Amino acid sequence: MEDRTPRREDLDPIEIASRDEIMGLQLDRLRWSLRHAYDNVPFYRASFDAAGVHPDDLRDLSDLAKFPFTVKQDLRDNYPFGMFAVPREQVARIHASSGTTGKPTVVGYTARDIETWATCVARSMRASGTRPGDVVHVAYGYGLFTGGLGAHYGAEKLGCTVVPVSGGMTPRQVQLIEDFGASTIMVTPSYALSILDEYREQGRDPRESPLRVGIFGAEPWTNAMRQEIEQAFDMHAVDIYGLSEVMGPGVANECVETKDGLHIWEDHFYPEVIDPVTGAVLPDGEKGELVFTSLTKEAFPIIRYRTRDLTRLLPGTARSMRRMEKVTGRSDDMMIVRGVNVFPTQIEEQLMATPGLGPHFQIELTREGRMDVMTVHVEAAQGPMGTDRLEQAAQGLKRRIKERVGVSAEIVAHGSGGVPRSQGKAVRIVDKRPKG
Repeated sequence: MEDRTPRREDLDPIEIASRDEIMGLQLDRLRWSLRHAYDNVPFYRASFDAAGVHPDDLRDLSDLAKFPFTVKQDLRDNYPFGMFAVPREQVARIHASSGTTGKPTVVGYTARDIETWATCVARSMRASGTRPGDVVHVAYGYGLFTGGLGAHYGAEKLGCTVVPVSGGMTPRQVQLIEDFGASTIMVTPSYALSILDEYREQGRDPRESPLRVGIFGAEPWTNAMRQEIEQAFDMHAVDIYGLSEVMGPGVANECVETKDGLHIWEDHFYPEVIDPVTGAVLPDGEKGELVFTSLTKEAFPIIRYRTRDLTRLLPGTARSMRRMEKVTGRSDDMMIVRGVNVFPTQIEEQLMATPGLGPHFQIELTREGRMDVMTVHVEAAQGPMGTDRLEQAAQGLKRRIKERVGVSAEIVAHGSGGVPRSQGKAVRIVDKRPKG
């Protein structure tokens, strides 16, 4: 793969500043953000008052632990604009979640917020190995979802040529990558696999594609999937992190030269990791639930937002800012099957290690009597494969899941292309168990 390490002189000075300088900036900005939220958002004023804390109580970064958490339900309860800290007329753009599990969560941005967001995404893309002048193929969804427009504005900020394809029409995706010479693709990892399948379907060698950098986010993915994508395309596969409630994509990103976790842009977002049960702040290095507080957002400040993503905080390497370990699952994505905690990434890891099976999968949960049943739908790797060999591969996966994850699973093996595809975030779990 081509060396895509950015030059040190091209980095923002704060990326390689001392920890003391970063923490001093965080303290100043955190004081402003708490005061801004308290003075302008009735929810935060009531929440802080109920907890007996005031923005003036923050004298040290550790004092943030005194302040109450914000959760997704709080955003839904204040739908649509109750969490905004500026008059609606000053809001330059609105994004929202899909609302498939309730009311959508609505977020707003001032013009300065959009500029900050674009700067963070541009920084993330540069860390990934994208350079000014590169052609960037954006296959994240456009619209209320933050992925497409977040990537788009960041690529323009970096000085790239943007191809705003969005999702869908996979054959056309391949054609445009080739015709326009895209060197960077921004897409969910599961849809990247669909694009890989299409390359092979068209008889094209993906290693001969113009792609040099893939920036993948919006869903957890494993290092095994990274390895598969990198080998298939001969390109760097780099992780980007974000969520609409905190900003969108570009909250944190891996550096192409290390690929050892995502550096959090700590000049704009203050991270904590907590015990998901007790809410206690955990020391760096211990795994728990990721919590974010915004430091510079004007329209939609967010204070101690529980992301439900599971990770741990680690010291910086390629940058001075701390890293978050690759997200392996969410506390609300966790399946409890016969008393065993199971995450989709654990199944994916075993699937990727099973010869003869492709990377696409879907988990179906049902109940027989009082017992939960987990069925994993998988498919044959591309190319001819007899029924006996496919069944042998399925049985191998069944053994691996039992031995390494600790739960029994039924494996249903389909022919190549037999598992449903998604053009955005993959639907990994279909829970058909009775509610209640």
